[in-house]
Amino acid sequence: MKSFKSPGRHGYAVEISPFLASTIACASSPYYGIAGLLRVLKGHTQEVISFCLIHSFDWNDGLFDVTWSENNEHVLVTGGGDGSLQIWDTAHTQGLLQVLKGHTQEVYSVDWRSWDHTAKVVRHGCQLVSSLQGHEGVIYSTIWSPHIPACFASASGDGTLRVWDVKAGSCRLAVPVHRAEILSCDCCRYDQNILVTGAVDCSLRVWDLRNVQHPVAQMMGHSYAIHRVKFYLFYKTILASCSYDFTVRFWDYSKNQPLLETLEHHSEFVCGLDFNLHIPNQVVDCSWDETVKVFTPSCLAAL
Repeated sequence: MKSFKSPGRHGYAVEISPFLASTIACASSPYYGIAGLLRVLKGHTQEVISFCLIHSFDWNDGLFDVTWSENNEHVLVTGGGDGSLQIWDTAHTQGLLQVLKGHTQEVYSVDWRSWDHTAKVVRHGCQLVSSLQGHEGVIYSTIWSPHIPACFASASGDGTLRVWDVKAGSCRLAVPVHRAEILSCDCCRYDQNILVTGAVDCSLRVWDLRNVQHPVAQMMGHSYAIHRVKFYLFYKTILASCSYDFTVRFWDYSKNQPLLETLEHHSEFVCGLDFNLHIPNQVVDCSWDETVKVFTPSCLAAL
């Protein structure tokens, strides 16, 4: 395991570049959200034997999520506490390319998603395509479908999972999947009908959109709210979750005993989590303990 520590920087989100296996972006907020900092880390080798800070960009409010462009290896987008999206270009020393202001409250994460009960879709050229309303609570998470163009799912504090059609500008499906706030959702890369949700009730639930009367699987084990959940990119039924209980857990929802491994390598809330697209068994996470960690869990190494 390799660790990068940045004193005073509380990590909220981390993502590995889709272009470069050893390049990592981390959205953090010094002083618990009063200010924001985007850090880009570079590994010395593809396996990330060690890594160092190569870019650091400040923002005047908290940064709560980050996502890489899939068209340009230098471009990133972050979501801020002032309701704006920040577009950054690491190829330029000044970093900041453009600021988009479309939300009235904090942008909790970007895919795009926000705190003001709306989901906004933006295309290249920074044109607002649509603003979709329907949730009755904070939208904590959205994820584009990897299978169906112009379709995405959203998870909310109102306890519902919704599936949206951008072309139609409407909600196609609204399902009450938890009796608690849902903080994260993700789509399975191997089946367009399978999604997972993670909630404040400490449970993860896997859903088949063809029959949402009952979850395909329910996984318990976390002792506090689940902040982020991600499907593994290389195996259909494996996923990971991180939580306010300071742990990262790996699961196989097809098994009777789904918990594969629990890692307790942080001393504060674990908020960010991502799998490496280029190195099948490598994971990165970030925490309020001011560290970013890159590691290979034994349960994935054994596959």
